[in-house]
Amino acid sequence: MPVTKSELIEQLSESLKLPKGKAELVVNVMFDAMVGALERGERIEIRGFGSFEVRSYKPYEGRNPRTGEPVQVKAKRLPFFKVGKELRERVNASTGALEADDHDDEVVGDDEMGGDGDDDGNSG
Repeated sequence: MPVTKSELIEQLSESLKLPKGKAELVVNVMFDAMVGALERGERIEIRGFGSFEVRSYKPYEGRNPRTGEPVQVKAKRLPFFKVGKELRERVNASTGALEADDHDDEVVGDDEMGGDGDDDGNSG
């Protein structure tokens, strides 16, 4: 379940003992400043969290997936987020149990196990 803007405001209000109106103002000022920087083509870097930048894409000819007809896709600029090392490590550390559950049904190949593919437990 995603964390919403109103939930962020609620958490900020509770943790800093701020009235919700002031917490909402703080969240809005942060987001507005970030959006403004990206609109100007500036890069946002938050140490330990990650960075945001705008990437430009050239126009190209795509295809309508439903009809297969060619479609001209215009040039565009899109925001891109690159996760920081500290955040990546914290997320990976907190999902260790989830990874094991997600891969229970997955068949592991030879190069992932380092073995010869036999189920006898012997490598080589």
